[in-house]
Amino acid sequence: MATGTTGATPEAKIVWNERQRRFETEDKQAYLQYELRNGGKVMDMVHTFVPPTKRGLGLASHLTVAAFNHARSSSLSVIPTCSYISDTFIPRNPSWKSVLYYEDLKSSI
Repeated sequence: MATGTTGATPEAKIVWNERQRRFETEDKQAYLQYELRNGGKVMDMVHTFVPPTKRGLGLASHLTVAAFNHARSSSLSVIPTCSYISDTFIPRNPSWKSVLYYEDLKSSI
């Protein structure tokens, strides 16, 4: 059975731009920006951007999955500073909670 296209493929091509610390679409219009913390052991996902013309195509989710996959394969923990990731992506994809960074609360006792 053939399916129609809406301008985006289900498997959007996401590129890791290590120099600029972001994951982006091939055209560089949509991206997820991150910062490394704790000596490079924690990836703080600070901002996700999808231009208005490309919203509703699942690009933010594709970018976030690519970043989480990278974090997991590189043994990094994730801080979901970006509100899309913390308020939308994680609640919809709770299996990624295992990659999240939690400060050691015992050290403050």
